[in-house]
Amino acid sequence: MNISTIDLIVFIAYCLLILLVGLFVSRRGKGETQDASNYFLAGRGLAWWAIGASIIASNISAEQFVGMSGSGYAIGLAMATYEWIAALGLLIVAKFFIPIFLEKKIFTMPQFLEERFDRRVKTVMAFFWLAVFIFINLTSILYLGALTIENVMGVPMLAGIIGLAAFAGIYSIYGGLKAVALTDVIQVVFLIGGGLITTYIALDMLGNGEGVISGFTNLCHQAEDKFHLILDKSHPGYMDLPGVSVIIGGLWVANLYYWGCNQYIIQRALAAKSVSEAQNGMLFAGFIKLLIPLLVVIPGIAAFALDAPLEKSDEAYPWLLSNLLPVGVKGIAFAALTAAIVSSLASMMNSISTIFTMDIYRSYLRPKAGQSELVRTGRWASFISLLIAVCIAPLLSGLDQAFHYIQEFTGFVSPGALAIFLAGFFYRRATANGALSAALGSFVFSTLLKVLCPALPWMDRMGIVFLLCCGLIILLGKRSRSLEQCSTIHASLFHTSKLFNIFSCIIIAILIGFYWLWW
Repeated sequence: MNISTIDLIVFIAYCLLILLVGLFVSRRGKGETQDASNYFLAGRGLAWWAIGASIIASNISAEQFVGMSGSGYAIGLAMATYEWIAALGLLIVAKFFIPIFLEKKIFTMPQFLEERFDRRVKTVMAFFWLAVFIFINLTSILYLGALTIENVMGVPMLAGIIGLAAFAGIYSIYGGLKAVALTDVIQVVFLIGGGLITTYIALDMLGNGEGVISGFTNLCHQAEDKFHLILDKSHPGYMDLPGVSVIIGGLWVANLYYWGCNQYIIQRALAAKSVSEAQNGMLFAGFIKLLIPLLVVIPGIAAFALDAPLEKSDEAYPWLLSNLLPVGVKGIAFAALTAAIVSSLASMMNSISTIFTMDIYRSYLRPKAGQSELVRTGRWASFISLLIAVCIAPLLSGLDQAFHYIQEFTGFVSPGALAIFLAGFFYRRATANGALSAALGSFVFSTLLKVLCPALPWMDRMGIVFLLCCGLIILLGKRSRSLEQCSTIHASLFHTSKLFNIFSCIIIAILIGFYWLWW
């Protein structure tokens, strides 16, 4: 990708803006100290717009821009199902999960599990999440981000890894969640703006000078086979998107786990001023999710229609950036790509430091630690986790399709984790032993099905494993002689504002329209 001086100036201006804003919101007055609530949960004062923007910025990274564009090139619009089901998942989490979490005034997901079950469940899940976040998620974000920058800009892999880590670490380690969330608002503007510009230019080229509407019409005709939302068994992408079961099957397990039980995402809602602010923030994120296929899937289909000379589908988005965008716009598009990577890194580090400090350090190492010590520990946890990821990330280059293995590993765990949380919310007989059995059973059942039924799509496998884990929890709960205390279910769980309900119906109506149009 040939970068002009103007493009470079635009990109450097973006970097300086993010750093200045991050350091500015992190400043403290003379003699002012930062306590754990301020550092890890932004003083529980985030507004809905900051929550929604930060959720999207945390979620969207290089794998969405590059990976989903590549899948759009190879499979088509069916990849949009990931994003549109996610919009519904956000609504469900906002309505049913968030009131419970905020009522408990928790810092972390393991903390909720301790209150509902016992310390064993909290500790097991805390160590599990730390391992996954550091060795899988944080490492993969660095590696895939640096790989993307290498492909697009020609920056060497190691330099890209160190540069991204330093960029995200400078403001997020010092400022905590407030710095991360408020800079994410700017990141989302670049992310959506840069993505829309790329899509606009691609469609305009397909329109042959008659505009983007004509371009989209031409795209639908030239790539008609790419506009199926439901794939049949004869389609090459069926193993990844197994027909109707995508809408009613295992993808719901992945979505509800990711949006409702994942510290990485839910921490923004925990930092809300109130339940309504948290719910409206997730509603805002749901609306943005409706747009994401326009940013990451349509460009891949456009590259297919433009007969892009690619060796593999994942080259679709870098090809668009390199060959279609004019001077100046390339800098904005590259800033959008970097924003997606850096915001995900900053959010992941903040979640790691929160779980380690509140669930491990304060619980086992220093129960009487003061507020300043907790903040200092959180900063060191962020720094060390980032250092570990920087050391490990280059090793992923030896793997073929690293992101595929990451998704596969997460799918071994999410069914059991979701079953534990849902049982904790809605099943009074759910016990700690049942929760631990589900956590272990998720690995065992997933492994057995993968070995014994290799032709079974991984989404369908997740759905089956989830039902088996729920069965384990119910079985052990019925054998328990006494009910464990569970005060999480109450009338306010179903309480939402009229505005939230109205806009939720709008999202549902839009999604029904999409599926009816392209069924």
